[in-house]
Amino acid sequence: MDLNTVLDVRDARRREPWRPGDAWLGGGTYLFSEPQPHLRRLVDLSRMDWEPVALRPDGALEIAATCTVATLSRFAATTLRAPAAPLFEQCCRAFLASFKIWNMATVGGNLCNGLPAGPMISLTAALGGECLLRSQRGAVRRVDVADFVTGAGRTVLDEGELLRSVTLPARALRCRTAFRQASLYGLGRSGALVIGALDPADGSLTVTVTAATVRPVRLWFPLPPDAAGLRAALTAAVGADEWFDDIHGLPEWRRHMAFRYAEEVRRELNSYGEVPDPASPGPAAARPTEEPTR
Repeated sequence: MDLNTVLDVRDARRREPWRPGDAWLGGGTYLFSEPQPHLRRLVDLSRMDWEPVALRPDGALEIAATCTVATLSRFAATTLRAPAAPLFEQCCRAFLASFKIWNMATVGGNLCNGLPAGPMISLTAALGGECLLRSQRGAVRRVDVADFVTGAGRTVLDEGELLRSVTLPARALRCRTAFRQASLYGLGRSGALVIGALDPADGSLTVTVTAATVRPVRLWFPLPPDAAGLRAALTAAVGADEWFDDIHGLPEWRRHMAFRYAEEVRRELNSYGEVPDPASPGPAAARPTEEPTR
């Protein structure tokens, strides 16, 4: 879509003063998807030459805001040797987008849009990611991904502030993970996405709910809870008005699927190291879900 109110495009390397009507331009897949009548100038990040994704000496993974979905997917498949590596592809596939979007959409753009169904939010929040933010004056601050998105389409970014990168700790990459995604349609936007991560170092469990809620909800348990404990924690963590409501799913349905999938990932991750019950069908795979009546 043409943005006919935009009068200028500037190179972000020039560090010009921020002004009303400015917007950062990463991949542009959201900016150019609908009218943006408030915009007058785009500040292009494409020539910043940030390394897209890299393993640090301490084992942490640093993902530049300009890293594309396609680049992250390839890195996880060919370079990342960690138990959590399959989760990257699962979340990339949750975009349900064409190769054109994969090759343009950026990790940073997905986070900064703050949409409940943003799968890069799901991935980085579930693995305890930390955002590096830089103000127009050069000051930097760090914010957990789970706290970065505060509501549907809302983040903690100040005017002109830039998301530089997201860092995933080495310990999180060593976690065994479980993934569940629900959509009303075979190729539809996520209505509920739940990720579990079991830490082999101390046996702790995190359960992260996105898409169903207006913000990421990340629960940490020092040891895997029982079903009642998980349900109580999730009930306490999500307010009645925080279950998302749009054409992709009613709040009641999203809540139902979030609780159902949270219990499934708890059982799946709790089963490792246990002797399986021959009569049990085992962990359920993500499956198409029933569509509620609207």
